[in-house]
Formats: sequence, C-alpha cells, structure tokens
Amino acid sequence: MLFLLPPSETKQIGGKPLNIGQVALTFGQLNEARDQVYAALKSLCEGEADVATKVLGLGQKQLGDLQVNLEVQTSPIMPALDRYTGTLFDGLHGRGLKGSATEFASLGESQRERANDSLLIQSALFGLIPAMNLIPNYRLSATTRLPGLSLKDVWTEAHDRVWPRLEDSPLIDLRSKSYAELAPIPASVASFWVEVVAEGADGQRRALNHFNKKAKGEFVRAVLSLKSTASSIADLKRAAKTVGLRLEESKAQLVLITKE
Repeated sequence: MLFLLPPSETKQIGGKPLNIGQVALTFGQLNEARDQVYAALKSLCEGEADVATKVLGLGQKQLGDLQVNLEVQTSPIMPALDRYTGTLFDGLHGRGLKGSATEFASLGESQRERANDSLLIQSALFGLIPAMNLIPNYRLSATTRLPGLSLKDVWTEAHDRVWPRLEDSPLIDLRSKSYAELAPIPASVASFWVEVVAEGADGQRRALNHFNKKAKGEFVRAVLSLKSTASSIADLKRAAKTVGLRLEESKAQLVLITKE
C-alpha cells in the first residue's frame, strides 16, 4: 500500500549544503511541469513585492518567503518528511507540545525505512514526491493562483504519466481536498479516500479540522510502526486501533473515527 499525504505550509529551515540542482526528484515525468511551475513562481517573486505577497497570502512577518522562493534552486535540502512541519507531521513523528519531552521526537530508523517505501507527498511546487526525496524550503500552496498558470491544469496533466506507475499498490489518499484536486487519481488506479470524523457519546459524527490532521498523522505513524508492512484494510484497522482510532471501510472510502 502507498499513502498519499498533503504537505504543510510550515516548514523546517536549513538542511544539507546541497541544492535542488544536485539531486534528482523521483517521477522524472513531472520535471517539465516542475520547471514550468517554478518559472511562474520565480517570476512572481522577482516582480512587485506587494503583488507577490498578495498572491502568496503572506503577512508582514513573512516577506522573507519571497527570497526563500528565489533561492529554491540553490538553498539547502532535506528529506520532505523532515522539511514539512505542522499538525499532521507532528502527529506522524509523535511530537508533543512545546516544552514537553517529545517536542522534538522523530520517526525511528525502521519507521523511516518504511516511509521511504510507502509514503508520498503532494507538493504544489514539486508534484508527487516520495517522503524521503530531498527538497529545499519554499512557499507555495495548492490554492495559490499564479499569474498566467493554473496549478490544477499543469499538475493534472503531468500526473497522468505518473499514476500508471502506481497501479500495483492500492493508494490510501490522506491528502486535503485542495491537494487532491491538483492531481486527481484516475478510476483505473485502486484508491481509498480517507475521511476523518469525530464521534460523540450519542453516536453522532462530525467532520474535523485541526484534529483531522492530527488523526491522520497518528494513523500513518501507527501504520509505519506495525510489525510487518501493511498490506490489507485489516492491517490498517489494526494500526488505527493502537492509537485509539477506528477505521471503517465503505466502498472506495475509509472513515477514520476519533472520539470527541
């Protein structure tokens, strides 16, 4: 099974003293689209700052992200799994609150090995990448409207050449809707969309926002921590149970249930 994750708006800075030009991202079929998207992003950030900040949704304290984008091709790199931070990735790594003993927790070696084989992340700048691909810091989200370019059009067409390579393994789609819309999985590829809900004492269910991300991260961590590689829905249900979650299957959808 392969697990598709969204990226995070927040990212770890720094990395190895190499640059994106010195590494080869997986899925070379996306390279032309990657170049096209970055050219549009770079052009935006080289232009008028007030226009770029508005398009990218930056606040006054985030103006430095314009320079970050201009340095994408030459800045340090690190595994995408470590680059992305935020609620989902905190849950994935098992990180606790600031000041706690687990504030800087991270996946263990065996878990990272499994992540290398089974986790994919949908980036607005790089398209679909394995979690251990080395990437620089950047600022671009799925909902950004780059002048003269539609991220959805570019990435949808580009990924048509990638999905056939993934037909042998069911895809467990944990992406947010905005990222899933960038590269819809075709019907020819077996996949399950994951929905997260909270269940109250009265049995009523409601959708989640912040805790949606936390539950997804904890679920994936549990899957990576199984004694053997997950290969069935039963395995996923067993993993969910270890972190206090329930998983239900409904046709091409999986419902991850947490208590209110």
